[in-house]
Amino acid sequence: MSEKTSEFLDMIESASDSSVLRKLVVSRLSDKSIKKAVLEPKHHQGRLIYTLELYKSDGKKTQKNYDALPKDSTKELICDCMQANLLLPSGECEYRASKKGNATIIGAAKLTQAISSMHKTEIKELNHKKNYILDGNEEFLYHLDITDKNGRIKDKRQAKFRQICRFLEYIRDMLPHLPKDKVVIYDLCCGKSYLSFAVYHYFKYILCREVEMLCVDLKADVMQFCSDIAGKLGYDGMHFSCADITKLEPISAPDLVLSLHACDTATDLVLENAVRLGAGVILSTPCCHRDLSRNIKCDALGFATRYSILRSKLCDALTDSLRLVCLEKEGYSVDACELVDPEDTPKNVILRAWKNEKISKSAIEKKAREYEEIRSFLGI
Repeated sequence: MSEKTSEFLDMIESASDSSVLRKLVVSRLSDKSIKKAVLEPKHHQGRLIYTLELYKSDGKKTQKNYDALPKDSTKELICDCMQANLLLPSGECEYRASKKGNATIIGAAKLTQAISSMHKTEIKELNHKKNYILDGNEEFLYHLDITDKNGRIKDKRQAKFRQICRFLEYIRDMLPHLPKDKVVIYDLCCGKSYLSFAVYHYFKYILCREVEMLCVDLKADVMQFCSDIAGKLGYDGMHFSCADITKLEPISAPDLVLSLHACDTATDLVLENAVRLGAGVILSTPCCHRDLSRNIKCDALGFATRYSILRSKLCDALTDSLRLVCLEKEGYSVDACELVDPEDTPKNVILRAWKNEKISKSAIEKKAREYEEIRSFLGI
């Protein structure tokens, strides 16, 4: 080990002892299976620990936690690398080593400056908690088996909880397009109604608005199960109906129509009937785009559709794009966004539409022509 390598290891230890170590990033390692390593002090359950994350070349990441600065592991990494950056409140010190073993340190004075300034590093929590609209203590989450009786999100329900919370954030973005007093909401093809209960709770108990909500699905037993939960919770404005959404005849037009993961063409039925019912805002997360993949007849796209996996991915995007054009020709402004991280679910696109009275008749006619041209191009 060279003199400069030993000096840099002493600097890391000194930065840790003086509470000015923000992060140590080690890169350009001889071990090519590791792209980089990150050492960082964090708070966990009221005590200081050190996390060492190894970012692998195959895209995976491993993490180990230590009660004190892991000197042996740090030494092993520094001796194996050609670059390491010691991040401090006052800047950073950089260690560089050549293939011949010659090493140098750039910005060593930054450590002395950081220690003398008494500017301690702001240390993060190990498990950073995101500020969701829901906090997990809502009673409906327990009845839907998403949390335990203590309000802890169950491990297998974490992704579902994040989906629901993210959907609520998109609803929050749509509030300027919704009534400020009473709001009428339909959840079509609602299934077990995880989203329905969250949306009702959001409007009724967080926004303090009067809510009339109808949740519709074809499964009678599921609708009865959800109705019983609503009764236990005292959600008087929440109603469940076992019905065909194509035959739904409302007393008043819905202000908001929702749909979370209606399968394949069920999403198209939701959008079609949301328009038929006169919905002011439509939020839909599609699922299982199979129909276009089975029926597309487009020689121009044959270079992609001949491969089943690429055909599937292409048709997913084409289906949702066509749905948005279809909504535009009905007088809606539209966009498509990412609902959650793809690691939670690959079905993570949310389609948003809101009625736009300012769209001209000629613009709507243009969209109608575009819609037919796309259908003709795709051979559907």
